[in-house]
Amino acid sequence: MVIERIINNNVVSALDEEGKEIVVMGSGIGFGKKKGQSCDESRIDKIFRMEDEAALGKFKELLAGLPLEYIQVSNDIISYARKELGVTLNQNVYITLTDHIGFALERFHDGMNFTNALHNEIRRFYPAEYSVGLHALQLIKEKTGSALPEDEASAIALHLVNAELNLRVRDIWVMTEMLEKMMEVIVSYVPVLQEESLEKDWLLSDLKFMMHRVLVLKPLKEKGDARLQEYMEKNCSDLVEAVKSISILLQREYGCRLTEEEQFYLVFILKRIENLYK
Repeated sequence: MVIERIINNNVVSALDEEGKEIVVMGSGIGFGKKKGQSCDESRIDKIFRMEDEAALGKFKELLAGLPLEYIQVSNDIISYARKELGVTLNQNVYITLTDHIGFALERFHDGMNFTNALHNEIRRFYPAEYSVGLHALQLIKEKTGSALPEDEASAIALHLVNAELNLRVRDIWVMTEMLEKMMEVIVSYVPVLQEESLEKDWLLSDLKFMMHRVLVLKPLKEKGDARLQEYMEKNCSDLVEAVKSISILLQREYGCRLTEEEQFYLVFILKRIENLYK
């Protein structure tokens, strides 16, 4: 493992056995070293590999200006998130989350704390990621001595959701707002969903992937079935009305819509939940 560039005393850029550039982190790993020398493998704490050259460049630039403990705690949070969530996270999370933690700690030390306007919604819609966010605050306090406000748990959760679905953070904010408005409509027709339940968790999971499709993926082809629509309008007209209201809301406020097939699917989900509580 040959050093390509000294980023700082604790981080170097190196070439692996295949000649691919990697970023190597470890206390003092770059101290007194020069390009072309071998890395002291006994000092290595973490090796970062990124396929995208632009992302790798941004990551090296970011690491050059951050204290080692900030980088370490970000890595610890990501490792914990992978284990707890059981999902694959986009490699860019190392850039976005590390940058966020550095900025959050800088603001905290300057006495500039901001309220996350969607804190309650994020906690409700992404409970697993929010739980990781709370654990992250503990890790940050242990590593840096700074007790960040609880709002930061939801901000960290957003970065994790972003890394799961490969969305921009801005899109996650929009998706969260969309989910909040959709649930307001749904609860007005299915009041039982006001309470926390396994069925509500199922519904939110389906809605999240539906919104992911609406925001990011190519539109699905319409596969409406006239007979199915007639059946639903006859047997669950109130839920059909609820879903149509949601579709109109999405079109009016966000310029996107649900296909007929997605609307049918959502009606079936709501009908199933209703039947469970009869």
